[in-house]
Amino acid sequence: MKGSCNCGNVSFDVSGNIAGLYQCHCKLCQKQSGSTSNTATIVKESDFKWLSGVNSISHWKKESGFTSHFCKQCGCPVPNRLRESDYFWIPMGLVENVDISITTHLCCSSKAHWDDISDKTIRHNGMPPDLDVFIKSLHNSQISD
Repeated sequence: MKGSCNCGNVSFDVSGNIAGLYQCHCKLCQKQSGSTSNTATIVKESDFKWLSGVNSISHWKKESGFTSHFCKQCGCPVPNRLRESDYFWIPMGLVENVDISITTHLCCSSKAHWDDISDKTIRHNGMPPDLDVFIKSLHNSQISD
């Protein structure tokens, strides 16, 4: 699975199995995406490879720890290491031609009023209580690319 930012400066490849997708409806993700949510997946570091543009990436960190990595040229959000873990967060809007389903919705209690979560997926009112359990639950719904 290959992905890139809007201008193409930053590109990456993900090999192996791709976990299910999740949508986060928190206010930070709404502002970062400019929409109702942020659709993403999490992959193992060993399955992630930068193809180009690492020097084109900048980041911003909020005091709470929320971090946003983005292309300096086009401002597009780009993958980044998930905290100090062995996983990378992948914004799925950067990837083309991948048939993977959304399995989980996060922060449903702060979703936009106009947002309608109509699918029958797992829902959390906030963040999952345990990040490791959440990552494992995404990977239990793996789909091969």
